[in-house]
Amino acid sequence: MGRKRSDKIVFDNVKVLDAGAKGVSVAKAPDGKVIFIPNVVPGDVVDIQTFKKRKSYYEGKAINIHEYSEHRIDPVCSHFGSCGGCKWQKMKYSQQLFYKNQEVYNNLKRIGKIELPDFEPILGSEKQFFYRNKMEFSFSNSRWMTEEEIQSGKEIDNANALGFHIPKMWDKILDITHCSLQEDPSNAIRNEIRDFANKNGLTFFNPRNHEGLLRTLMIRTASTGEIMVLIQFFEDDKEKRELILDFLAERFPQITSLQYVINSKANDTLYDQDIKLYKGRDYILEEMEGLKFSINAKSFYQTNSDQAFELYKITREFAGLTGNELVYDLYTGTGTIAQFVSKKAKKVVGVEAVPEAIADAKENAKRNNITNCEFFVGDMKVVFNEEFISTHGKPDVIITDPPRDGMHKDVVEQILKIAPEKVVYVSCNSATQARDLALMDEKYKVTRVRPVDMFPQTHHVENVVLLEKR
Repeated sequence: MGRKRSDKIVFDNVKVLDAGAKGVSVAKAPDGKVIFIPNVVPGDVVDIQTFKKRKSYYEGKAINIHEYSEHRIDPVCSHFGSCGGCKWQKMKYSQQLFYKNQEVYNNLKRIGKIELPDFEPILGSEKQFFYRNKMEFSFSNSRWMTEEEIQSGKEIDNANALGFHIPKMWDKILDITHCSLQEDPSNAIRNEIRDFANKNGLTFFNPRNHEGLLRTLMIRTASTGEIMVLIQFFEDDKEKRELILDFLAERFPQITSLQYVINSKANDTLYDQDIKLYKGRDYILEEMEGLKFSINAKSFYQTNSDQAFELYKITREFAGLTGNELVYDLYTGTGTIAQFVSKKAKKVVGVEAVPEAIADAKENAKRNNITNCEFFVGDMKVVFNEEFISTHGKPDVIITDPPRDGMHKDVVEQILKIAPEKVVYVSCNSATQARDLALMDEKYKVTRVRPVDMFPQTHHVENVVLLEKR
């Protein structure tokens, strides 16, 4: 039943039916419209207060829970609910996998409208916490106050924060004391930097006024035990900068790469910045099946190293290489997949738009003594043309791992034109993957599908599809 409370509608005793896109759950209002609600679990029975009404749906929040779902568990993180990450911590991991699998299936079926084989079982992550190899934190001198703090009415004498952005609030940072996403010493490094900065009067960034010394912190870890720490400073103050960097180097001798940036521009992205090495070397090494990959501050590398290994194994298995094939690896990044499959191929050609990534790829291939990989820089839709193919040969297999937007339609057209025997399509967004599969349906049949969970406690899921020529 719906009742009005001011201009908001309250629906009583509504059962949460499903987990929808972006980690938000789904229920149905008595009038048949869908309601999107965060922070609940399918199976919960709740009272919902709406705060947005659209033609076909409401957005709301649970104001009272009558019945808990059998799939609900207690979140492990003390910041759950305020922090925007790990939205599915309240749900059993087996159910998370169920809904991820379902999302991939629904997207491929509804958007792709293509014939599908039976899915192979979604591959869960062995680690459900402490699986990320890269974390980025922001400094702020106006931290986000939690509901409890506001209610308590206590005076806050220190408003400095080092943590994560509150969802949809660019200037509010939640102070994080313990995050369960990256292995130690990540929490210790972050907490000790905050304590040291507070004790020594180092100023935290003010995003509204654009002032303050400390701006962002990035920590990268590798399965080899190597650690990279990069601090972004807004102001150029040599004495204070060296004070905190020297403290870090002494306090955490296990840091193998200590770097910094002085960035006084409007945004805090690193890609156009001049990164300075303070101590150690300017990269860390990751290892996978005996291959070593150097990762620098700007490198893209799959964020869950253990599960990336599993994803690449599935990709290689789907490609079914015998040692005689010419393989094209599109959107190759730093060439990890290309090098990973190279020992089973005659030759691999990798293409990527980011010049630094290709420089990394070449460097890594040299380090790994791989001689049958070639890497080229270029915007895929421009470089992947007739001339490129006549120069490098017609591929037997194409592996493609595009960004979230999927492949440009010109790239899809070119694949259809050269028509390799197999295409292995790795995707982090099954909706755009489904759109591309539909475009390829006239020439290719989807013969294998396997979702892979790279990001436990979140709604994100990767998917690997094998397409074979009809």
